[in-house]
Amino acid sequence: MNDKHNRGDARGRFWLPTLLALLILSTFLSLGWGSTEVGFADVMTAIGQLKPGGEDAETSAANIILRIRLPRTILALLIGALLAISGAIMQVFFRNVMAGPYLVGVSSGASLGAVLAMLCGWGIRWWKFSPVPLAAFVFALATVGLVYLINRRRGRLETEGLLLTGIAIASAVSAVVSLLLIMSRDSVNKVLFWLLGSLSAARWEHVEILLPYAVIGLVVALLLSRDLDLLLWGDVTGAALGVNVERSRLVLLILASLMTAAAVSVSGVIGFVGLMVPHIARFLVGVMHRTLIPAAAILGGILLLWADILARTVWAPTELPLGAITAIVGAPFLVYLCTRTGKRAK
Repeated sequence: MNDKHNRGDARGRFWLPTLLALLILSTFLSLGWGSTEVGFADVMTAIGQLKPGGEDAETSAANIILRIRLPRTILALLIGALLAISGAIMQVFFRNVMAGPYLVGVSSGASLGAVLAMLCGWGIRWWKFSPVPLAAFVFALATVGLVYLINRRRGRLETEGLLLTGIAIASAVSAVVSLLLIMSRDSVNKVLFWLLGSLSAARWEHVEILLPYAVIGLVVALLLSRDLDLLLWGDVTGAALGVNVERSRLVLLILASLMTAAAVSVSGVIGFVGLMVPHIARFLVGVMHRTLIPAAAILGGILLLWADILARTVWAPTELPLGAITAIVGAPFLVYLCTRTGKRAK
């Protein structure tokens, strides 16, 4: 264990600053690239106007950056981090390399809530949440709660039952969503674009919604990094080494579900980020979660940021769904992961 800690720390000391530098570079490129090209000088000028006492944007370039691209860029970084951290937690929770943040029905529940809000024209708002994100968030958490209550047995949280229950309920909810789409053909394009994920409607209000989840989620995940390390060895070993297994599992499930629900409520369903990124982070910094969690958060932000850049530039001015971009990258990775796992099992 000590050798793993030392190797992880050494790799983390190299890769974390490298990833941060790549993150900063990607952020500047995201602010400059799009259907309208903006120069580096305009980007710096616009960012300077964000300082306290700064003047309002005086040029069209500054308007584009401050009102459209900057909140969209920050949102991509936050959503990528939320999904990546949630994926890392779920892979430990289920002790399964194929696990992702959507396994317990978060995405299906959010989809049902968003579709109902769009088709029924709900006008309910709460805090910074507009009707669609609010409905997606509430239904996502309600679905996870239902999965948890059904699976709760004799005061214990059984991960195998939780997985199967999550898959069953997600399938049922997805079927309801499909029926709603068939019955409301006029809104199909709008709904499908949300279901495939997009940041085209990104606003500063969305950043304010997600920022607390990202910050608190990262801090709590780091505080639980030792528990995550020990749970990799199994519940019995973890309990023998001082982990309160039931409490830690419940906290991890709640944490991952809240982070995923918050991300999906704003962006729609974006697949493969939570599956791919933790594996890439382990390859770079090792398996110890005190370095893996921040590395995954940074990598998730970078991946989703570049997916968003491609989504709005490849076929400009038409914007592609984010989920389609991440699926193109993620599907081959999943095939590779299945192949590698199969070879190890032999």
